Amino acid sequence: MYPSGRTWALNAVVGLALLIIAPLPMLAANQLNWSREKNSVDADISSWDLIQTLEHISEATGWQVYLEPNTKRPVSTKFKGRAPDRALDLLLGDLGRVLLPGTNGGPSRLLVFRSKEQNATRLVAAVRKPKPIPDELIVTMKNGGSIEDLAKKLGAKVVGKSAGLHSGRLKFENEDAANAARDSLRSNEDVASTDPNFPVNGMPVPDATGSAAAPNLKLQPVKEGEGVVIGLIDTAVQRQGSAFESFLLPGISVAGEATLSSDNPSHGTSMFETLLRGISVFNDGNNSSRVRILPVDVYGPNGTTTTYEVAEGIYQAMQKGATIINMSLGSDGDTPYLYQVIKAGSDSGHIFVGSAGNSPVTTPTFPAAYSQVIAVTAGDAPGLLAPYANRGNFVDAMAPGSSVISFNGQAWRVNGTSPAAAYISGAIAGTADIKGGSLSQAAAAVQRSLPPPRPR
Repeated sequence: MYPSGRTWALNAVVGLALLIIAPLPMLAANQLNWSREKNSVDADISSWDLIQTLEHISEATGWQVYLEPNTKRPVSTKFKGRAPDRALDLLLGDLGRVLLPGTNGGPSRLLVFRSKEQNATRLVAAVRKPKPIPDELIVTMKNGGSIEDLAKKLGAKVVGKSAGLHSGRLKFENEDAANAARDSLRSNEDVASTDPNFPVNGMPVPDATGSAAAPNLKLQPVKEGEGVVIGLIDTAVQRQGSAFESFLLPGISVAGEATLSSDNPSHGTSMFETLLRGISVFNDGNNSSRVRILPVDVYGPNGTTTTYEVAEGIYQAMQKGATIINMSLGSDGDTPYLYQVIKAGSDSGHIFVGSAGNSPVTTPTFPAAYSQVIAVTAGDAPGLLAPYANRGNFVDAMAPGSSVISFNGQAWRVNGTSPAAAYISGAIAGTADIKGGSLSQAAAAVQRSLPPPRPR
């Protein structure tokens, strides 16, 4: 079981510059190219585990892949132009396998096992392929360049603009027009960079627990002295008139005004209270805190957002004094624009925390997968990795994947890596507030208390 409260814990920017020329983080160069048309497979793999390998096989072939639970094998192989059957020999080694035809027109099934095929019962999800918004580009201008003038020349519409980052989110008539613009901008002396923009989907919605109230949270805001500020990059936060609102700073919206329901808590509201719980648990029994939370709405009235708004929300949060940035959201897409904002913030001493994602795969979720971000996955009641949670080697910490919060006098539960990340952010802030020292020291202490998961 997870230990409760403190026992669980013990066990376990003004003038920010966008550095366009900084290199992107390099992920592992492992590759698997499976051509169904040519019936040929190429591989250059040095550091995958069995799950990662099967995820890529499923994505490349369209097969449903089932694995015998607790079967492990490191995969390291290099070959070219192999037939699929021989490729599976080289990828799976001495493990047993059976490829069965699909039923009722469904996909074929690959069973992988170490004892017998009947034990191959764990479905391995296919690796996700990121898809940028096809008719959009993020364009960063050099000093003095006008994004409006550039958009007019390109026949594009400016649907987002950042004065501080000298950038714009441009929408074109279609994907072909966006691709043509990208090509033409490579030689434009007024343009610093052109990047893809990726969708960021909505987050899990809290469910009513049926209980009359959430667990009591005894935390009071201290007014004296300057405390740590957490930037909550999320949906809008509802204000209920409770004493906890003294922890909230005036909010920022980068995507328009949100329409908030009075009947159920938003994701941002849930993360706000989860941050407070993380602060409380790591506050060494002290019921007061100087920590403050800056809500930054990157969704506005929309059900989804993009990496452009996330980057702008981070930038504005740092400009307003946030030194810990909580990002309980994510995308499959890796865009240099968002990375540069995070890298610049990290270089200036900010701490970033991101949720690893709610799919049981090893593929990276961004921004959590950037090396400057503490990537948090979710644990379940026995203290093991939650069945729904991402578990890639980019994961840095694990925290409880369930948070019970109070809204309008009723208890609501939200599950996922979102509350796990918020818990970690709150824990870092609470540790720094009570013990002093640097934020990096507090972050290291929390990560030691809440290490990455033990696999099932």
